[in-house]
Amino acid sequence: MLMLNRLRLVSLVAASWLASALSGCSELPATPLPPAAGAAEQVAPYRPRPGHERPLVAVVGHNAGTELVDFLVPYGVLRRSGVAEVVAVSTDAGPMKMRPGLTLQADATIDQFDQQHAQGADYVVVPAVLEQNVADPRLQRWLQGQASRGAVIVSICDGALVVAEAGLFKGHRATGHWATQAMRESRYPDTRWLRNVRYVDDGTVISSAGVTAALPLSLALVEAIGGREKAIDLAAQLGIDRWDSAHASEGFHLRVQDAWVFARNRWLSTDDTVEWPVAADVDEIALALSVDAWGRTMRTKVEATADTAGPVRSLGGITIVPGAPAAAPALRQPLLAAAPAQALDRSLDDIAGRYGRTTADFVRLQLEYPRPAR
Repeated sequence: MLMLNRLRLVSLVAASWLASALSGCSELPATPLPPAAGAAEQVAPYRPRPGHERPLVAVVGHNAGTELVDFLVPYGVLRRSGVAEVVAVSTDAGPMKMRPGLTLQADATIDQFDQQHAQGADYVVVPAVLEQNVADPRLQRWLQGQASRGAVIVSICDGALVVAEAGLFKGHRATGHWATQAMRESRYPDTRWLRNVRYVDDGTVISSAGVTAALPLSLALVEAIGGREKAIDLAAQLGIDRWDSAHASEGFHLRVQDAWVFARNRWLSTDDTVEWPVAADVDEIALALSVDAWGRTMRTKVEATADTAGPVRSLGGITIVPGAPAAAPALRQPLLAAAPAQALDRSLDDIAGRYGRTTADFVRLQLEYPRPAR
């Protein structure tokens, strides 16, 4: 569940048995949802800084483990928009291991970025990382340094834990994934943690809800930097018709059926290997959404493979390091020519067809992605 380790997920699932039995099993919220009165959030327009000809966005990941959609969707959307210079940054040299799958190579390390951009970034996007690396001193110092130079710090999902640990949410409003709400309120009481909102802009910091909130927030950033018309055009290309902040996070919680799906898929089912053949100019947004969904079924190993040796450059320019093809993968999932945002719905339909709707709903729960109205 995000970058929560499996032990915590097991604990959450176990705790849900009693809670769900007492409260009943509710359905995941359906979309679309009208915004609550007075609750709409906007991302403030970009304010140019001296010496910056165009906005500079750094998307930072931890080499030991970074949430795939949190990192790759903002990178891909902002690169595709053309409204800013976007740099993929890693804590260390070498490949970044993404969770639940893929390996990427960043454009620069945090040290190289500082050497190349002494004035700092205009925006720093912070994805969720492995729980044991939330308080990594090098990552923390770098974020604090970027903030001190004037960067707006943008957390995606439980990247909020990283930003909160750096002390950058103190005195601010913020949000994060539904599953860590209670923990965030307890551990960081100096922040006002909002529910039922996809993203929150509170001046020097911006934050988003669970994984799939990366897409609407990324479009909100495009609008803030490049204007409404630019965001509308890009949204049409991506297959999105709205990117407002309306959300219903309180509708997401673990249920008895989720505990059963987790246990069945994790321990009582055979694992599948699912491969995505990738080549130059692969759509990294569609790839991230598809791989992330399949990787959360608790019964699939996901990998990108290539017919040629060496890394592959995506449509937005990120370097993907393919793995070796399996001898006999259970599934090969070509990325069909469709709007990138539709890749997630297509993957969830395929997951439901292969493993059943309860598994697809368990994936939705982790991704904080509402079930479509039927």
